[in-house]
Amino acid sequence: MPRTSDHVVRVAPGTFSFQFRNLLYANRRNCSYICYEVERRKHRSCVSFDSGVFHNQVYAGTRCHTELRFLSWFCARKLRPDEHYRITWFMSWSPCMQCAECVADFLERYRNVTLSIFAARLYYFQHEGTRQGLLRLSDQGARVDIMSYQEFEYCWEKFVYCQRRPFKPWKKLKTNYQLLVAELEDILGNTMNLLRETLFKQQFGNQPRVPAPYYRRKTYLCYQLRQLDDLTLDRGCFRNKKQRHAEIRFIDKINSLNLNPRQSYKIICYITWSPCPNCAYELVNFITRNDHLNLQIFASRLYFHWIKPYRKGLQQLQEAGISVAVMTHTEFEDCWEQFVDNQSRPFQPWDKLEQYSASIKRRLWRILTHHAACRILGRSPLQVDVQS
Repeated sequence: MPRTSDHVVRVAPGTFSFQFRNLLYANRRNCSYICYEVERRKHRSCVSFDSGVFHNQVYAGTRCHTELRFLSWFCARKLRPDEHYRITWFMSWSPCMQCAECVADFLERYRNVTLSIFAARLYYFQHEGTRQGLLRLSDQGARVDIMSYQEFEYCWEKFVYCQRRPFKPWKKLKTNYQLLVAELEDILGNTMNLLRETLFKQQFGNQPRVPAPYYRRKTYLCYQLRQLDDLTLDRGCFRNKKQRHAEIRFIDKINSLNLNPRQSYKIICYITWSPCPNCAYELVNFITRNDHLNLQIFASRLYFHWIKPYRKGLQQLQEAGISVAVMTHTEFEDCWEQFVDNQSRPFQPWDKLEQYSASIKRRLWRILTHHAACRILGRSPLQVDVQS
């Protein structure tokens, strides 16, 4: 690892705007930049230690990645083993697999160092090796996140020769941020990183139509596993993956815990969309095989509730003893407190939350009571014309 200290304090505005533009797929951006800050804890408070900008360099025909240049520079400093150092990276690209491994090894070796990474873009996020590298970083305690408008603005003011000109966001900055956040959460999986406030309100919002700015609603499942005395044993959040829905990932997780079958447990799930027919079938099988588990499902919205197989799935859940209900203010507030990075702020309901919740509750009630009435009357549900 070459030792070098030839880094700069600031970059040109055009360089920053080009190299840090948060595109999902970026061309002609082969250079990687790190705007860094190092703080040292002194007398129970953090003081600035150093800051600047690194980028890729070529040594003897070999490209040295930015992360390795920083580590070489940092390790060459006379650091005190009895002091704590807090490093923040604002990166144009997230680390590649090899750099992620090197940084993770560094964090494992230097326990008095903490690292927060904010990436403008994700580097080859489709590749399994890159994904595993980011997971390894997270496992070693590094915070891995996506740069939002606030981080871009902060970097512009601190690391760019902006001459006091304000930061002007580029087109689709917010939209690309949301897409990259979803990709990163898909990579990190169930590491129990708290949901961001914006993501929570977008995905758990129970409005009948997606409010502007428009986005795709996906399935998120947040769960709490409790003993009957309400002691929480485990909790987490899953998102749909390709070919593997959040409900199936949740089942796999609970099965992996090897819970004591002679002890009773309660599981509460908050889910953005009610289960599809296949997931409902798998949940029924799961609970049927584990009668020591009590499962409660609170859905923000009903998924394709006007299609018969989807209604049938909800009815089968009820028949199996699984409580299916609609999220109200109480459940949204609990989800906010348990699973959202809320910065200690209280839950603020969106407009008409209770009205939308009441409408969805009536719809679910018609689906479930219609089925129960048909069973009591011994008639086929198709013989009873009930609008649902």
